[in-house]
Amino acid sequence: MKKIIYKIAVLTLVIGGFTSCDSELDQIPFDSLATSQAYISATDFENATRGIYSSLTNGSLYGGSDAGGMLDAPDVLADNVTLAINGRNSRKTLHNWQYSASTEPMSGLYERTYQMIFRANTLLQYSTGFEGDNKEKVVAEAKALRALGHLNLVSFFAKIPTQSADANSSPGVAYVTTADFSIEPARLSVGETYDLIVQDLKDALEGIPATNEPGRLTADGVNTLLSRVYLYMGQWQKSIDAANAVTKAVAARTNVVGVWEDSSKDGVIFWIDVDPPGLDITPGVTWSQFGVNTLVPEYVVSYPLFQLFEDDDIRKDAYTFQARNGQSKYNAIKKLFARADGNFPGRVDIKILRAAEAKLNIAEAQYNLGNEGAARTALDAVRTKRYTSPPSGETGTALRDAIRLERRLEFAFESQRFFDLKRWSLPVERGGFGDLNDGSGVPSDAQNIAVGAKQFQLPIPQTAIDLNPSLVQNSGY
Repeated sequence: MKKIIYKIAVLTLVIGGFTSCDSELDQIPFDSLATSQAYISATDFENATRGIYSSLTNGSLYGGSDAGGMLDAPDVLADNVTLAINGRNSRKTLHNWQYSASTEPMSGLYERTYQMIFRANTLLQYSTGFEGDNKEKVVAEAKALRALGHLNLVSFFAKIPTQSADANSSPGVAYVTTADFSIEPARLSVGETYDLIVQDLKDALEGIPATNEPGRLTADGVNTLLSRVYLYMGQWQKSIDAANAVTKAVAARTNVVGVWEDSSKDGVIFWIDVDPPGLDITPGVTWSQFGVNTLVPEYVVSYPLFQLFEDDDIRKDAYTFQARNGQSKYNAIKKLFARADGNFPGRVDIKILRAAEAKLNIAEAQYNLGNEGAARTALDAVRTKRYTSPPSGETGTALRDAIRLERRLEFAFESQRFFDLKRWSLPVERGGFGDLNDGSGVPSDAQNIAVGAKQFQLPIPQTAIDLNPSLVQNSGY
């Protein structure tokens, strides 16, 4: 009986989350209590597809959450940010790696992602009897979003294939492909999970359009994701091939600042528009609140990372800024801070995929194949659009380190750093510096986690295990 009550409770949360989230978008609401009568016309399936996308705006995913989500946790867990002592101490448990199964870190992401996956599966289930002109496209988008959801889950809650020799055989996540709340799926292995992600993305490529309306995936977006997945799997040539299929160019240096102030979409492949009436989210509060001279930061740029930005690197201006509150001065995070007009601080479009990733994936994969010339060429495709006097000419280990450095700089505060450290089998080392702009002030409580530490795999939420006894907990929790 207790188990049934759990399922009813979670089902209620899922349904409530779907309907309330949709009502906040400038689109026709799509009720998750789907019936065959609700999936008939091309418009029905378009609305259902928008319903899947709307899940991404949830705070636990890309909307910005005080509990942590896709937008911030990969940096909060890593070494790019320092907790600001004068902030609200949001995500402090996550930042200090003090989580356990019972504290359920990232439980919101876990639940909301499976809700999004359920939406995708519902559309796919009813699409079997649909023959509208848009069938190929909406099916492709549903599969791509299902793959993205599972990729985000497995990146947090399991090992990454290149992380260790036993990674592929270790527990991955439950890969759900049916719209059935009664199932109790077990965790597949990491290798099996990634194979299914690849299959969904490859299937999506068969129907995804080269162009799509803003805020929706295109072939470039799916190929960027596929390149990332193959990179995580250590399948270097396949990562290169997928990245080479991306047609979007890396943003020009003159447009980089504008990308983060929403005056340009140069180099941006997939983003979430926060402008539709009723979509009341301000993702920038993830990092700080108020203005330049009255800033209350949640997190600031870690002093070691700030020192890595050269003065002629446009990303120093695009990603960071000098702010203060009274006598306290900060290296503040500019990504998501405000648009060019300065109105509505924190209300900035969310960038999920950018063309620079394809080039940096190629650089890393080519280096791992021993093709240093091709690796430098791909790396320089980014560097020449970031520096006035870009570094160049590295070989051997110096080239590898240059690729990793550019990846860190390019995607700082952008949902990647923790996963990169995991897959490279590197520790998290924060350096002991404080939250003020000269490195003084109060440092984060916890400074290091070693390679192989259990904290690199977050615990499966205990509530999920109570609900589904087929799930097994990660080692050490």
